[in-house]
Amino acid sequence: MNLRSKKAEVFYNVESYPFSYDPGTPFIQQAADWVADVFYELLPEAGFEVRDEQIYMAFQLEKAFADKQIIFAEAGVGTGKTLAYLLYAVCYARYTRKPAVIACADESLIEQLVKPEGDIAKLARHLDLIIDARLGKSPDQYLCLKKLDQARMEANSDINWEEIAAGLPGFVNSSAPMQAFHAYGDRRDYPQLNDEQWSTINWDPFQDCFTCDRRHRCGQTLSRDYYRRAADIIICSHDYYLEHVWTYEGRKREGQLPLLPEHSSVVFDEGHLLETAAMKAFGYKMKHTTFEGLITRLLQNEIRESLAVLIDEAIAQSEVMFDAFGQSNLHIAGSDRKEIVLTGALLSEVRQFRDIISAIEEELVFEGELYTLDHYQLRIIEEHMEMLQKALLLFEQPESSVISWVEDSPEGLMLSVMPGTVKEMLKNQVFHLRMPVVFSSATMAVESSFRYLADSLGIESFLSFSVDSPYAYQEQMEVLAPHWQFADGFDGKMKEAVRFLQQTGGRALILFPTREELLQFKERAKLEPLLKGMSFYYEGDREISHLISEFQQEEESVLCAVSLWEGLDIPGPSLMNVMIWSLPFPPLDPVFNARRKAVADPFQEVDMPYMLLRLRQGIGRLIRSRDDSGIVVLMGEELRTHPEVREKVRSVLPKGVELKP
Repeated sequence: MNLRSKKAEVFYNVESYPFSYDPGTPFIQQAADWVADVFYELLPEAGFEVRDEQIYMAFQLEKAFADKQIIFAEAGVGTGKTLAYLLYAVCYARYTRKPAVIACADESLIEQLVKPEGDIAKLARHLDLIIDARLGKSPDQYLCLKKLDQARMEANSDINWEEIAAGLPGFVNSSAPMQAFHAYGDRRDYPQLNDEQWSTINWDPFQDCFTCDRRHRCGQTLSRDYYRRAADIIICSHDYYLEHVWTYEGRKREGQLPLLPEHSSVVFDEGHLLETAAMKAFGYKMKHTTFEGLITRLLQNEIRESLAVLIDEAIAQSEVMFDAFGQSNLHIAGSDRKEIVLTGALLSEVRQFRDIISAIEEELVFEGELYTLDHYQLRIIEEHMEMLQKALLLFEQPESSVISWVEDSPEGLMLSVMPGTVKEMLKNQVFHLRMPVVFSSATMAVESSFRYLADSLGIESFLSFSVDSPYAYQEQMEVLAPHWQFADGFDGKMKEAVRFLQQTGGRALILFPTREELLQFKERAKLEPLLKGMSFYYEGDREISHLISEFQQEEESVLCAVSLWEGLDIPGPSLMNVMIWSLPFPPLDPVFNARRKAVADPFQEVDMPYMLLRLRQGIGRLIRSRDDSGIVVLMGEELRTHPEVREKVRSVLPKGVELKP
């Protein structure tokens, strides 16, 4: 999204501040005075509703930007927190000549921020500003030309891949110079594909972009070049920002630009989810087939026999090691991830593989000096070798220092390895930087303290504040915990769901903690005669922003989702019923199992805080304006079987709202 005119393509100068700049006065003080004018005069004059909570938040942010500090900004639904941090981010970006980064929890929240009626467009319109805001989407949100070619050759799907290929811009298959940037290949451009179909042609971590002969015509590469030139704001996901952090040094060694340019400040929207994103980003994924394909490239060159022998040994040992991982794991109910059991035999195979990799690395030093290998190719392979060593070295650490699992894939077993804690990495690679860092969310405090979140991220010093929502929840919302016979199992629960869907005539968002529960509901809903004629939209069936748009436009419909606990903003009559299918306790997967092992009371210290934060977010999807009203239906069995859980849930409901049967 670019809200600038072509005339404004050159970088800003001091005259482009939205206020008259006085070099003799501290910049942030002047920016704060302008922000005050915005909230007290400019926005009200434009007919915009300004709230006291919003003004309070804006003045709290002033200190964070002035002193380049970390701040936890917890502001309830409806406070307009996005507008507040955008004002400071844009001003500070122009002052420092570096864009601000707004990192959202996921790709769907990015779309919410930049949609035509979103907050950036509102600021531009009401304040007569030209704001240069560009999207930095994650690689997996882009089409891979190589995978599309492969899908076309295999032609084993009911999708017309040839039609998709024919719709690509002409320059993709041309050798002529490109005249201008032309965005293409974005997931959003293919709403007709479900998630499984999209995974056939999108980028994945095992694509080797470094040596791809089509990378300079790739939509992902072109978009990256484009957003790097943003003057005001780059909007990306948590995952992508942390991928930038994790790959920063490696990309520099390979002679590549970092994923993101130097920036002036960072806002982590829905900041309570950053730790989970960090654990994902700071991990490694490996497959035997990928390693074999990489290492055999060396055999295409004139290399010494000693290196060729080591390559054969590495391929053989890789097979043995992955077989050992396949035999030493535990299946986890409700998850595709299989938790690895670290036995002596398994660790022995890992060490043997690492020893061979070390020997290859030494041989590559000699080969590099002989200049028999392409220098660029050699750097790429050396970087992969170093990554493998880092990942497998984690198995030499205490068991609590590594989280690992395997998953089945069409190309064989996939190994995932991540550090047991991300505190030190975040502390050293993100929070040591002297720049303003804003954590923004409606829910970050646990029992009125931000210490739980700060400790999990390795943050020692921070500012914080919390403001309530301005909405009259006790008048606008009912929270219900229906009863059904547990002996009736899923049938009893489904009967209650149907009753409430009929009561509101659809107009419902159903939030599921897992994909499996969503699919179970989906199959059963097809058979319910009382739901005939009601439109259902299921996450995964099509691109998510299109599903949200259709749900909003078709008033009597139902949106079923796993990832929309945060950020979904649908005011008005299209959403009058938020149904929580199960209380969102964390899954029994290797990541959360590792957290549980690290504490004295897993339920109180891991499961309960996670559930309560996520539940508060889910409940917050209902009331998005002063005119909204509706019901929240909590279908969690624990509300009846565990009195302690029921009391904790009561304690996080909006002020004045009671839990009713």
